[in-house]
Amino acid sequence: MNVNHDPDRPEAWLARAQSNLLLAETTRQQGLFLEDLCFEAQQAAEKALKAVCVYYEVEFPKTHSLVTLTSLLANAGVQMPPVVRDADMLTFYAVQARYPGWDEAATEAEYERAVAIARQVVSWAATIIGMTPPIQG
Repeated sequence: MNVNHDPDRPEAWLARAQSNLLLAETTRQQGLFLEDLCFEAQQAAEKALKAVCVYYEVEFPKTHSLVTLTSLLANAGVQMPPVVRDADMLTFYAVQARYPGWDEAATEAEYERAVAIARQVVSWAATIIGMTPPIQG
């Protein structure tokens, strides 16, 4: 099995996180909704946290909740910088913001903040796992 497809390897989760981060940072084109790019940022942070869970052998449920994932890691004794703990604000982009009916479009500032947080979470996870952090876009 390819390492990037093996869910039992933290490297596979982190590779997916880095892919989502690249999508969030580099796919800005006319016609794309910023909230969809914020979703990619959320996915990057989520998969990075799941990579750390796999690394420390912390079981996690199927969830998009970053607070759930950070709580599981904290309960396992994993030290996290404040930006990782604060990444829960990205959870909103996992569900609500992806569908019609959401009242407000993401702003440029919200998009920039989402990407910055995701980048820091992915870099933190890469440091723990021993992989090269993603190149900043």
